[in-house]
Amino acid sequence: MRYQSKMSQRHPFHLVDPSPWPLVAALGGLSLTFGGVLFMHNYSGGGKLLSLGVLIILYVMFTWWRDIIREALFEGHHTLAVQQGLRMGMILFIVSEVMFFFAFFWAFFTSSLSPVFNIGGVWPPAGLDAISPWGLPFFNTILLISSGASVTWAHHAIVGGFKKEALIGLGVTLAFAVAFTAMQGFEYLNAPFAMSDGVYGSVFYMATGFHGFHVIIGTIFLSVCTLRLYYNHFSRQRHFGFEAA
Repeated sequence: MRYQSKMSQRHPFHLVDPSPWPLVAALGGLSLTFGGVLFMHNYSGGGKLLSLGVLIILYVMFTWWRDIIREALFEGHHTLAVQQGLRMGMILFIVSEVMFFFAFFWAFFTSSLSPVFNIGGVWPPAGLDAISPWGLPFFNTILLISSGASVTWAHHAIVGGFKKEALIGLGVTLAFAVAFTAMQGFEYLNAPFAMSDGVYGSVFYMATGFHGFHVIIGTIFLSVCTLRLYYNHFSRQRHFGFEAA
């Protein structure tokens, strides 16, 4: 019956089967945010709730995307119309991320261009030792730009049908990403201020912390793409999963 209904389908869209993953992901996100707030305010059990949320999100990432890969690669549900919808969804997600980080930049520029008297009327605030932008931050910037170049090289290799070169490009990109995360962790450990040190510490750790979190998610995403490329999941024409990453 399932086969017959698929053959008689008169539209190019994919009507997905019922899935538990949206609900599980929502519960994981709730646990993650509540646990994070409780942990940062030193409430008992906050760290455990935060860890539970992280584990749930990682589990949903694996199972949900596993289902999507199966639907696309083995069941053939991802027609051109479905791929176009996925691309539009990714574009809208990136726009929402731009707005998300715009809020942090707004807070930074509002505080730095017209510093209030509470912080001494200067920026950085009086009595606070800021991190030099020409040290580790500059090195991390070079790592990020280099990773963008290497992942673009991998993309062009996939389009050209050069699997070996694409794998090398992805390997270099992952090495840059891991190095960036390690350098940012080192920077945090040696920073002369904390998140509780006024607006400067809050803006610094919120912006760079969420950016570092995005880098970690991107690293996981590209690691999965590397495995999929190795097992010939991508072709010259069909590799949206890589493009999204």
